[in-house]
Amino acid sequence: MNNVTSHNTDAETAALVIDWKNSLAAAGPQAKQLLADLGDHHAAELAAHFYKVMMNDVRASRSLSLDQVRERLQPAMQRWVSNLLHANPDNVESLIAAQRVVGDVHARVGIPVDLVTRGTRVLKQRMFTLIAESAGHGEAAHAAIASLTASFDIALEGMTLAYSNARERSSRTDAAYRLFSLVQNVSTERERQRALLLDWENTLLYALASQGEVAAFEPLAQSEFGLWFTHKGIPSFGESPETNQINALINSVDQLLQHTLQQDSEPSSRALQLQDVRMKVSQIRNLLGMLFERIGELDAGCDALTNLLNRRFLPTVLRREIELAHKSNGSFAVLLLDLDHFKAINDAHGHEAGDRALQHVASILNQFTRGSDYVFRYGGEEFVVVLVAVQEQQARVIAEGLCRRIHDTPVLLSDDQRLDITASIGVALYDGHPDYERVMARADAAMYRAKKQGRNRVVLGTDAMPSPPGRAALQRS
Repeated sequence: MNNVTSHNTDAETAALVIDWKNSLAAAGPQAKQLLADLGDHHAAELAAHFYKVMMNDVRASRSLSLDQVRERLQPAMQRWVSNLLHANPDNVESLIAAQRVVGDVHARVGIPVDLVTRGTRVLKQRMFTLIAESAGHGEAAHAAIASLTASFDIALEGMTLAYSNARERSSRTDAAYRLFSLVQNVSTERERQRALLLDWENTLLYALASQGEVAAFEPLAQSEFGLWFTHKGIPSFGESPETNQINALINSVDQLLQHTLQQDSEPSSRALQLQDVRMKVSQIRNLLGMLFERIGELDAGCDALTNLLNRRFLPTVLRREIELAHKSNGSFAVLLLDLDHFKAINDAHGHEAGDRALQHVASILNQFTRGSDYVFRYGGEEFVVVLVAVQEQQARVIAEGLCRRIHDTPVLLSDDQRLDITASIGVALYDGHPDYERVMARADAAMYRAKKQGRNRVVLGTDAMPSPPGRAALQRS
């Protein structure tokens, strides 16, 4: 399937290159000069005009800040406009490649195609006006408009082609993610979540019976069960009437605790309110059982050696966490871990020892992260942990704890020899940008800085850190 898609894309790209070259050849020297002058003198104005139109749409303004537009996107748009207006037959192939990159980014961020199409339409209209003001309505102006229209349409077609392919890949991965459901052992996970829900209910009963402070009681949505359901349960089971109903019941329970149980009331009234809470929790338990029954036993999608999540699910998870963080005005963090001197371990003790070290670290990561967090085998000796619903201080504490446990817990080899290992960890906090590659790039840069500073340490990533040489933040699967 992927080979067929790649072959079709290459053929379509080749056709776009031919069409663009033919269009530029037919434009004539005067039209080319008109367009070049337009790029030299009006690219900045046109870029500002484009984003003025874009930011009037709530879908764009919801995911893009004015600072992002002013500092990064508008200058990039200015270069894009200038490059298109200076297009010539010699650079058409590189321009097409650039449009495919733009289409991939739009797919990752989730910018609607119609919004981009509207922006380019408005840009063309403004350029037509500028051409008329500069050259009137003569033959050269008409040729410039025809060439401009072809360049924009072909560029947009190249973007849309890449966008469609990227969205198709994402859809396939998302579907596989739901099938895998992040639950390697359904029966074990079902019982674990039922136990967590029961623990929360019993803790509430104890607090009430002992006249404890209910006002300080942990809401169900923030409990270990609630975090698991929001960050793993819903994307695993998929959006459905049952998941929506569980969400509504969780919110209802928390509202009841906040607005009713915290108030002074008669014992009889309090008992009725508690009965209502327990009834809703029972409904959650029953609906959860139904959802687990539908999954069945699935074991695809995990790394064969460590039994951690396959990295191909990482974009799906990060897109979901960005969406949740945006809705709740919350945050999450990415930890990128790399085992120190791993090649030396393989060279000195053999690949079996290396495999044991990887399995050992995977076990530590699973054991000392929360059930709502995600742990991935990223490749080679690298791991990724996605910490959900955390702020900077909590993320640092967790990362420092993992680094310390790896250092303090040697690997037991087959000959009973103990092998000391350490890890360098880069931490990146979600900063509100809709492109998940940004947070991965900062984690990558931080991990590289940890290596440079002596290894066996945690470093917090910032935008000021240079990218590691020869590294891509999130390689495509």
